Amino acid sequence: MITWNDFEKVDIRVGTITRAEPFPEARKPAIKLWVDFGADIGEKKSSAQITKHYTPDALVGRQVLAVVNFPPRQIGKVLSEVLVLGVPDADGEVVLIGPGHTVPQGGRLF
Repeated sequence: MITWNDFEKVDIRVGTITRAEPFPEARKPAIKLWVDFGADIGEKKSSAQITKHYTPDALVGRQVLAVVNFPPRQIGKVLSEVLVLGVPDADGEVVLIGPGHTVPQGGRLF
């Protein structure tokens, strides 16, 4: 069990994917993402193993949730600045998590 204070340490925000490109250099099939979290956080890069359900073109404009307060992590040639969140489908493939309605960028999960 964690405390409320533990939960508050994880900064999960909504952002809009502004750009997405194939990431052929990745060990497992992945897509490079640029996600805009609004004026306070700005645009951040990430990569995600989401090629089973998504194409780069279909991702642009989609709102997603991401952890924005992890330290950057080098993933191949991409410096991942946020962790885009998803859940597994019945086959273990990632399905992205996002709001059910359009919401302002940078909104914090609570």
